[in-house]
Amino acid sequence: MTIKVLTFGCRLNTYESEVMKQQAAEAGLENTILVNTCAVTSEAVRQARQQIRKAKRDNPGSRIIVTGCAAQTEANRFAEMDEVDLVLGNEDKLKADSYRSVPDFGVPMAEKIRVNDIMSVRETALHLIEGFEGHTRAFVQIQNGCDHRCTFCIIPFGRGNSRSVAMGPVVDQITRLVDNGYREVVLTGVDITSYGADLPGQPKLGTLVKAILKHVPQLERLRISSIDSVEADPDLMDCIANEQRLMPHMHLSLQAGDNLILKRMKRRHSREHSIEFCRQVRVLRPDMVFGADIIVGFPTETEEMFQRSLAIVEECDLTHLHVFPFSPRPGTPAARMPQVRGPVIRERAARLRDVGEAALKRHLDGQIGRNVRLLVEGKGLARTEQFTLTEIADGVPGDIVAARIVDASHRHLMAIGI
Repeated sequence: MTIKVLTFGCRLNTYESEVMKQQAAEAGLENTILVNTCAVTSEAVRQARQQIRKAKRDNPGSRIIVTGCAAQTEANRFAEMDEVDLVLGNEDKLKADSYRSVPDFGVPMAEKIRVNDIMSVRETALHLIEGFEGHTRAFVQIQNGCDHRCTFCIIPFGRGNSRSVAMGPVVDQITRLVDNGYREVVLTGVDITSYGADLPGQPKLGTLVKAILKHVPQLERLRISSIDSVEADPDLMDCIANEQRLMPHMHLSLQAGDNLILKRMKRRHSREHSIEFCRQVRVLRPDMVFGADIIVGFPTETEEMFQRSLAIVEECDLTHLHVFPFSPRPGTPAARMPQVRGPVIRERAARLRDVGEAALKRHLDGQIGRNVRLLVEGKGLARTEQFTLTEIADGVPGDIVAARIVDASHRHLMAIGI
């Protein structure tokens, strides 16, 4: 083993892990495990610590460098681990120089920490990469950080304020990836619908999407990751209506279905806005499907409030649900609010997952008999244009194959090539 990367969390981390591996190799680093952590929940931090211990047991002679959002926000907690040799901040993890002077084994804890003030970072440079090991779709960073301060979220303190990548480098990166055989690209960031506010002329996300589709005509499939619907701009809505290469799947940062909870979360949308947004998008693109993040058991959430989160699954006709049982993150306002009891949170999360699974099953059953184009991911599995997991025997990873949906389980579709 020379350099191994363990990645937790979001698609942006997936992109950055490839940059880390590239920069570490350029620095001549060897026999090292890079751990790119996530801080979105306390469970994500726990899993990262658990995997660090396992990695050291399995690779006793390797050095371990921990970075990512959890390392940025909880540097001391990782530096205290005997298994960890170095803790790098989110900005430094993308620089080759950070890997050129790794400390010796057993240095004092203070010397193991190299974490800067992330709020001082004002720009995001795009590192051109050739591909993504183990992935049939490519991820391209267009933005980093967040200017909003949702009361439950620690991520701005791990990522800093919002900053965008200029359109030219984004187009160049996508062109390079397509030339290397990638047929689907996902635009990633922390708050991608805030794209462009810090750039000359303040282009919007829709402006960037149009530029990509115009200047990279050979790109077959473009996806956007999680969006904040209140920032959806007219050009983006136009692309949804008229650009068939923009895939008909959107993941909404919904978080709750009750207006008072949304207000206490410091979200900028209402339940009525979310329902109307989904309706408008489906008028423009009838085959659009929606995923959503929903937090269960946010402080002060009553059963009546939770019922509104249950109801919004049907009212927005959500298909792919991500359910997050609330866990307080130290340093956030929500951690100081009156907490919902753990057993209540777990029970509500189970009920919401049941509703989500029923919604997914309705979607799956509705696809039977339809013709689709699938991106093959490997091991007999692929994804439809709507990002629905599909079992198919045809094709090799990276292929796009025409198929007909012939059946559905409770979790995925089954297809045959046509």
